[in-house]
Amino acid sequence: MIHLVYGGSGSGKSAHAEKLVMDLNTEKKYYLATMKIFGKEGLEKVKRHQALRAGKGFVTLEQETFDDMGAICRGVSDTGSTVLLECMSNLVANEMFRDEGIVPPLKVTDKVCKGIVALKDAAENLVIVSNNVFDDGADYEATTEKYMEALGAINVFVAGIADKVTELICGIPLAVK
Repeated sequence: MIHLVYGGSGSGKSAHAEKLVMDLNTEKKYYLATMKIFGKEGLEKVKRHQALRAGKGFVTLEQETFDDMGAICRGVSDTGSTVLLECMSNLVANEMFRDEGIVPPLKVTDKVCKGIVALKDAAENLVIVSNNVFDDGADYEATTEKYMEALGAINVFVAGIADKVTELICGIPLAVK
Protein backbone atom coordinates (compact mmCIF):
# COMPACT_ATOMS: atom_id res chain seq x y z
CA MET A 1 0.00 0.00 0.00
CA ILE A 2 1.25 3.48 -0.87
CA HIS A 3 -0.21 6.56 0.78
CA LEU A 4 0.89 10.05 -0.35
CA VAL A 5 0.43 12.81 2.23
CA TYR A 6 0.67 16.21 0.57
CA GLY A 7 0.26 19.81 1.69
CA GLY A 8 1.79 23.18 2.38
CA SER A 9 4.45 24.04 4.91
CA GLY A 10 3.25 23.66 8.49
CA SER A 11 -0.02 22.01 7.43
CA GLY A 12 0.33 18.99 9.73
CA LYS A 13 1.60 16.54 7.10
CA SER A 14 4.23 14.92 9.31
CA ALA A 15 1.97 14.33 12.30
CA HIS A 16 -0.77 12.97 10.04
CA ALA A 17 1.64 10.64 8.23
CA GLU A 18 2.97 9.31 11.53
CA LYS A 19 -0.58 8.67 12.71
CA LEU A 20 -1.28 6.75 9.51
CA VAL A 21 1.79 4.59 10.13
CA MET A 22 0.80 3.96 13.74
CA ASP A 23 -2.74 3.03 12.68
CA LEU A 24 -1.32 0.40 10.30
CA ASN A 25 0.06 -1.38 13.37
CA THR A 26 2.83 -3.15 11.46
CA GLU A 27 5.67 -4.92 13.23
CA LYS A 28 8.49 -2.85 11.77
CA LYS A 29 8.31 0.91 11.23
CA TYR A 30 11.06 2.74 9.39
CA TYR A 31 11.46 6.49 9.22
CA LEU A 32 13.39 7.37 6.07
CA ALA A 33 14.73 10.83 6.94
CA THR A 34 15.93 12.82 3.93
CA MET A 35 16.68 16.27 5.35
CA LYS A 36 20.13 17.78 5.08
CA ILE A 37 20.55 19.97 8.11
CA PHE A 38 21.45 23.55 7.32
CA GLY A 39 21.73 25.91 10.27
CA LYS A 40 19.81 26.27 13.49
CA GLU A 41 16.36 26.31 11.85
CA GLY A 42 17.00 22.97 10.13
CA LEU A 43 18.31 21.44 13.34
CA GLU A 44 15.22 22.63 15.24
CA LYS A 45 12.94 21.08 12.60
CA VAL A 46 14.75 17.74 12.89
CA LYS A 47 14.50 17.85 16.69
CA ARG A 48 10.76 18.59 16.46
CA HIS A 49 10.23 15.61 14.13
CA GLN A 50 12.32 13.36 16.40
CA ALA A 51 10.18 14.40 19.37
CA LEU A 52 7.00 13.67 17.39
CA ARG A 53 8.05 10.08 16.71
CA ALA A 54 9.75 9.38 20.07
CA GLY A 55 8.53 6.19 21.68
CA LYS A 56 6.63 5.05 18.58
CA GLY A 57 9.04 2.29 17.62
CA PHE A 58 10.50 3.82 14.46
CA VAL A 59 13.90 2.76 13.20
CA THR A 60 15.38 5.90 11.67
CA LEU A 61 17.30 5.63 8.40
CA GLU A 62 19.16 8.82 7.52
CA GLN A 63 19.25 8.93 3.70
CA GLU A 64 19.67 12.30 2.04
CA THR A 65 19.62 10.70 -1.43
CA PHE A 66 18.67 7.48 -3.18
CA ASP A 67 22.32 6.81 -4.14
CA ASP A 68 22.31 3.39 -2.48
CA MET A 69 18.78 2.07 -3.00
CA GLY A 70 19.98 -1.52 -2.62
CA ALA A 71 21.08 -0.90 0.96
CA ILE A 72 17.93 1.08 1.75
CA CYS A 73 15.67 -1.66 0.39
CA ARG A 74 17.57 -4.45 2.12
CA GLY A 75 17.19 -2.50 5.35
CA VAL A 76 13.39 -2.35 5.12
CA SER A 77 12.53 -5.59 3.32
CA ASP A 78 10.68 -7.28 6.14
CA THR A 79 7.24 -8.81 5.99
CA GLY A 80 4.97 -6.43 7.81
CA SER A 81 7.21 -3.39 7.39
CA THR A 82 6.09 0.18 6.85
CA VAL A 83 8.34 2.97 5.58
CA LEU A 84 7.58 6.64 6.22
CA LEU A 85 9.55 8.74 3.74
CA GLU A 86 9.92 12.26 5.17
CA CYS A 87 10.01 14.14 2.89
CA MET A 88 9.98 14.11 -0.89
CA SER A 89 10.75 17.81 -1.32
CA ASN A 90 13.99 17.44 0.65
CA LEU A 91 14.94 14.30 -1.24
CA VAL A 92 14.39 15.98 -4.62
CA ALA A 93 16.45 19.02 -3.58
CA ASN A 94 19.27 16.76 -2.38
CA GLU A 95 19.20 14.78 -5.63
CA MET A 96 19.15 17.89 -7.82
CA PHE A 97 21.53 20.25 -6.06
CA ARG A 98 24.77 18.27 -5.74
CA ASP A 99 28.27 19.43 -4.89
CA GLU A 100 29.25 18.66 -8.48
CA GLY A 101 26.43 20.81 -9.91
CA ILE A 102 22.76 20.82 -10.76
CA VAL A 103 21.34 17.52 -12.01
CA PRO A 104 18.77 17.84 -14.84
CA PRO A 105 15.11 17.49 -13.74
CA LEU A 106 14.42 14.44 -15.94
CA LYS A 107 17.39 12.57 -14.47
CA VAL A 108 16.26 13.40 -10.92
CA THR A 109 12.68 12.40 -11.71
CA ASP A 110 13.76 9.08 -13.20
CA LYS A 111 16.05 8.22 -10.28
CA VAL A 112 13.54 9.12 -7.57
CA CYS A 113 10.60 7.37 -9.28
CA LYS A 114 12.67 4.19 -9.68
CA GLY A 115 13.63 4.47 -6.01
CA ILE A 116 9.99 4.78 -4.97
CA VAL A 117 9.12 1.66 -6.96
CA ALA A 118 12.00 -0.20 -5.28
CA LEU A 119 10.78 0.91 -1.84
CA LYS A 120 7.23 -0.13 -2.72
CA ASP A 121 8.50 -3.56 -3.66
CA ALA A 122 10.64 -3.89 -0.51
CA ALA A 123 8.13 -2.84 2.15
CA GLU A 124 4.55 -3.81 2.75
CA ASN A 125 3.49 -0.17 3.20
CA LEU A 126 4.97 3.11 2.09
CA VAL A 127 3.78 6.48 3.39
CA ILE A 128 5.32 9.44 1.57
CA VAL A 129 5.21 13.06 2.72
CA SER A 130 5.54 15.74 0.04
CA ASN A 131 5.12 19.48 -0.12
CA ASN A 132 2.92 21.74 -2.15
CA VAL A 133 5.30 24.46 -3.32
CA PHE A 134 3.31 25.38 -6.40
CA ASP A 135 0.47 27.66 -5.28
CA ASP A 136 2.09 30.95 -4.35
CA GLY A 137 2.08 32.35 -7.90
CA ALA A 138 5.57 33.82 -7.56
CA ASP A 139 8.16 33.87 -10.32
CA TYR A 140 11.37 32.03 -9.50
CA GLU A 141 14.90 31.68 -10.84
CA ALA A 142 15.45 29.02 -13.50
CA THR A 143 17.08 26.60 -11.02
CA THR A 144 14.09 26.79 -8.68
CA GLU A 145 11.76 26.27 -11.64
CA LYS A 146 13.73 23.12 -12.54
CA TYR A 147 13.38 21.88 -8.96
CA MET A 148 9.64 22.52 -9.03
CA GLU A 149 9.39 20.73 -12.38
CA ALA A 150 11.06 17.63 -10.95
CA LEU A 151 9.08 17.68 -7.68
CA GLY A 152 5.83 18.16 -9.59
CA ALA A 153 6.53 15.25 -11.93
CA ILE A 154 7.45 13.01 -8.99
CA ASN A 155 4.33 14.00 -7.05
CA VAL A 156 2.21 13.16 -10.11
CA PHE A 157 3.96 9.79 -10.46
CA VAL A 158 3.55 8.92 -6.78
CA ALA A 159 -0.11 10.01 -6.75
CA GLY A 160 -0.68 7.85 -9.81
CA ILE A 161 0.67 4.66 -8.21
CA ALA A 162 -0.62 5.46 -4.70
CA ASP A 163 -3.56 3.62 -3.22
CA LYS A 164 -4.45 6.72 -1.22
CA VAL A 165 -3.64 10.43 -1.46
CA THR A 166 -4.42 12.84 1.37
CA GLU A 167 -3.98 16.60 1.23
CA LEU A 168 -3.54 18.44 4.51
CA ILE A 169 -5.13 21.88 4.62
CA CYS A 170 -4.63 23.81 7.87
CA GLY A 171 -4.26 20.52 9.74
CA ILE A 172 -7.40 19.03 8.20
CA PRO A 173 -6.91 15.87 6.12
CA LEU A 174 -8.79 15.82 2.82
CA ALA A 175 -8.96 12.44 1.07
CA VAL A 176 -8.12 13.01 -2.61
CA LYS A 177 -7.79 9.39 -3.69
